[in-house]
Amino acid sequence: MRLSQATHGALADHVARPDYDWQAQRAGIVHFGIGAFTRAHQAAYTDAAMAAGDRDWRIIGVSLRSGDVAAQLNPQDGLYTLTERSGDAARTRLIGAVARVIVAPEDPEGVIAALAHPDTRIVSFTVTEKGYVRSPDGTLDLANPALAADLTGESAPRTIYGFLAAGLARRRAAGLPGLTLLSCDNLADNGRQFAALMTAYLERTDPALAGWFAQKCRCPSTMIDRIVPAMTDADRSWVADQIGMADEGAILTEAFTQWVIEDSFAGPRPRWEAAGATFVADVRAHESAKLRMLNGTHSALAYFGLERGHDFVHQAVADPVIRPLAERIMRVEAAATLDPAGGIDAAAYADQLLERFANSALDHRLMQIAMDGSQKIPQRWLEPLAINQSAGRMCPATLEALAAWCRHVRGQTRPVDDPQAALLAALWQAHGAAGIAGALFGAGGMFAATWTASPAALAFLEQHLV
Repeated sequence: MRLSQATHGALADHVARPDYDWQAQRAGIVHFGIGAFTRAHQAAYTDAAMAAGDRDWRIIGVSLRSGDVAAQLNPQDGLYTLTERSGDAARTRLIGAVARVIVAPEDPEGVIAALAHPDTRIVSFTVTEKGYVRSPDGTLDLANPALAADLTGESAPRTIYGFLAAGLARRRAAGLPGLTLLSCDNLADNGRQFAALMTAYLERTDPALAGWFAQKCRCPSTMIDRIVPAMTDADRSWVADQIGMADEGAILTEAFTQWVIEDSFAGPRPRWEAAGATFVADVRAHESAKLRMLNGTHSALAYFGLERGHDFVHQAVADPVIRPLAERIMRVEAAATLDPAGGIDAAAYADQLLERFANSALDHRLMQIAMDGSQKIPQRWLEPLAINQSAGRMCPATLEALAAWCRHVRGQTRPVDDPQAALLAALWQAHGAAGIAGALFGAGGMFAATWTASPAALAFLEQHLV
């Protein structure tokens, strides 16, 4: 028996149920990229807000490419279970916040109609760093085929920008309010970055709409934090044994969760604070700590760990060779770049992170973290490297991690899952181990706009690559 509206009453007794009528709620949010993280994080917060009395905030999910999530959730009427695991403890609840999932290539009109619907007030995103279609300097990648196609307007949209432009144009024509566009991805100052990218797109396609967007819409910045491994067949089998039925949309995660949101909305919002979300005037202190200490160390564990034959984060952080490097990145090199006025206790945060990384109840795959490195390392490593370099501080552990990434993207030991894989391979072929560091991080290099390495840093990298 598979979980659905018709069968959910037969769930095991220990599974907590929502205490609101989810079928009676209208959708108020459209979410692009409704993968495992969203279901463990934003959808769980929204479910809690409706359980606290809010109404009409269900989520219409949009998958930009794959139909996998739609195949998981639509036959289940959007229902799925969320299980928090730590050690031997597990707690499961049924989530009713998701209404349905649209596969954008199959129903582009359905996506645009959802964006333009009067009930929609918020559009949120977890499309990963590469979903923003940025060049290494952070501007729109105009050479990207999907973005280039959207800019012509001659076919159905393929990027978030194309869909949003179409949806916003309809809202403007219908006299509807603007939207809150909520980026939940790991980009520094993600709200302002997204606003700048969206504006740049609209100025090329519809300057009048760009003005309407600036006046009517808001793009708050956010910091999100929860470790959510990709689900496996073994995970789904374990869940089925626990809940008494099959759940193809099931999610396993840790107990810890955090969401810090800039309090700048174009209209109504759910009371996400009912589930512990924090609304602030400026998220940058939280964001910097998370990107540099958590995400930066995660990436280091991935590239170091894969080289040493590990599969999971908890294995890598327990490795006596890797652990000291990870701790130095977190406690010394990343922590030194945080603004003391931000109120972050870096030592306590590092202790908490290391405990979370060691949670062996979650098999968080290193390959999941290692993918799309070219989109991640600017904010995770290169920005803190630039800050430390300007203060005269060398960062040997971060540079060792950067060298490990360079070796990884050479592609000699495993396939490289990265939108810039072809370019990185070409740079390796053209420059070799002796010159690749300069081609990437030297003056005029691929990432020079974020960090131009000093001669000492380049020499360090070259030593670890030749």
